[in-house]
Amino acid sequence: MDTSIDEIANGIFRLSTFNPAIAGIGMTFNQFLVLGEEPLLFHTGRRGMFASVHAALSRVMAPERLRWITFGHYESDECGAMNEFLAVAPHAEIAHGQTACRVSLDDTADRPPRALADGDVIELGLGKRVRYLDTPHVPHGWEAGVLYEESTGTLLSGDLFTQLGRCPSLTTGDVVMPAIETEDVFHFSSLHPSTGTTLRRLAGSAPRTLALMHGPAFTGDGAAALRSLAQDYDRRIRAALSL
Repeated sequence: MDTSIDEIANGIFRLSTFNPAIAGIGMTFNQFLVLGEEPLLFHTGRRGMFASVHAALSRVMAPERLRWITFGHYESDECGAMNEFLAVAPHAEIAHGQTACRVSLDDTADRPPRALADGDVIELGLGKRVRYLDTPHVPHGWEAGVLYEESTGTLLSGDLFTQLGRCPSLTTGDVVMPAIETEDVFHFSSLHPSTGTTLRRLAGSAPRTLALMHGPAFTGDGAAALRSLAQDYDRRIRAALSL
């Protein structure tokens, strides 16, 4: 599996590896590099993907310059290679929400992580700054969270809007219906009273780019897409309560 790399917003790069073995039609696994004086990598990929992701990253910058390593939640495809990246980037720190640090990262990361409170900002320099937003159980995982890069309006959205199949690096098309169809296949999201509320809160940041972990990056009205996805989760919750 080869990892491609494309710029999806000013100074933000999507590193993408397609795995054809998933669900018969395959799925992309994406990491995102935010350049700055203190470069940040959102997602590391699994340990088995490290060599390919590292090689792609090297086409844009020296991996040893990484300063921050972050991800949506504690799962192998999001952070399996975190210690491999810590080994090649001597000044890098893991940064995640307080829950993730307490329940997993304080023990499993090879260097102590930086615990982020909801709304905390990391200044990357060169005009880039990312804000951490706690999203517990959305789409899944008690420790889930996302990052919002404020200068470009890019929401690094983790597993939200997951879709199957090959896809372009960037799209202006529909990312909501493919996400609904993938949810019907995997039922991977936690359904609870705050799901829709959390997505509508994210919509309040009015993102212009949605950086999907599994799927294309979307450019357009990210707030409308988030509100539409929230409506589908609301529908699923009502259906579950009626049983």
